[in-house]
Amino acid sequence: MRRLIWIFLFLLAVIRIVLYFRSLPHHPDGTRLRISNRLASEPIKYENSQRLSLSGFKFYLPLYIQIDYGDKLIVEGVVKGNKLLNVKLIKVITGDSFLFNFRNKLLDYYKKNLPYPHSSLISGVVIGAKSDIGNDFWDKLKKSGTAHVVVASGMNVTLVAGFLITFLTLFLARPIALPIVFIGVWFYAVLSGFDAPIIRASIMGSLTFLAQMLGRLKLSLRVLNITALIMLIIWPFWIVDLGFWLSFMATLSIIMFEPKFRKIFRIFPKFLRTDFSTTVSAQIGVAPILFYYFGQFNLLSPFVNMATLWTIPYITVIGIIGGILGLVYQPLGKIILLISYPLTSWFIFIVRMFGK
Repeated sequence: MRRLIWIFLFLLAVIRIVLYFRSLPHHPDGTRLRISNRLASEPIKYENSQRLSLSGFKFYLPLYIQIDYGDKLIVEGVVKGNKLLNVKLIKVITGDSFLFNFRNKLLDYYKKNLPYPHSSLISGVVIGAKSDIGNDFWDKLKKSGTAHVVVASGMNVTLVAGFLITFLTLFLARPIALPIVFIGVWFYAVLSGFDAPIIRASIMGSLTFLAQMLGRLKLSLRVLNITALIMLIIWPFWIVDLGFWLSFMATLSIIMFEPKFRKIFRIFPKFLRTDFSTTVSAQIGVAPILFYYFGQFNLLSPFVNMATLWTIPYITVIGIIGGILGLVYQPLGKIILLISYPLTSWFIFIVRMFGK
């Protein structure tokens, strides 16, 4: 019976993916196309321009045009592959939801109360914002193999969940701590703007983590695979999405290898042992994908990640608390944010050292 369910879900996912891509409108190169849609990711800013992605097409607009995540755009351009050339911006409708406004206020607060690149690092880690990361620092992140930290990906969710369960089980029974972890993970998802990679990672992480706590390895793997297939049935376009594979491979690697690495790192205190074992395990799965996507690989990347990723859960939690309190009472929030300064300084120091 189980095998039949597996076969049914797999075939259904394949059929759904094939039908989805066959149903996509085909626009030959040279076609003049008008697109109207809401911006679902941060613009990537360069020295004189910004790159945007809308309805599957990438295009560039001048940097002086103020465009933010959540804005609705109407653009017109000439199709060339998956790009739009000679783009004309017809209209920008500013995103006015509470969530978008809250994110923008957080970004402004971080920029006003922390120096660059500390503010950009916290903005990226907490809500996946990449718009204020300079080219030089972004290049060092890629070369050191740590760029995935400031991309809203499953790694962030995994690290936050791991930190919460480790911290809470120091003084709470695991059955009590587990629901709090789920609440924390989904609060982080909301704060990140319900960005697609964060939703994926939250679903995968929550279900798989629950299975891991309640069952055995086989149950965790089964839940992860079923979750991935159901996701592809609902959102077939995720099959070609980097974030989907980062979330899946990071979670799969943690299920497979984290218990083994936890034994290897048993000489460390419990909180460091869990952080190190989770980080190294996740790296095994995501390193090949990051190499393929970013086009470069640092042989020291696993060690760089071991040296830096343990700071991410702490930076995330401090950034969330400091940011939210700062919007209510700025001096208090700033004091809390400054607690993260040694951690962000360490992260930036390592990235600059190994990103040359």
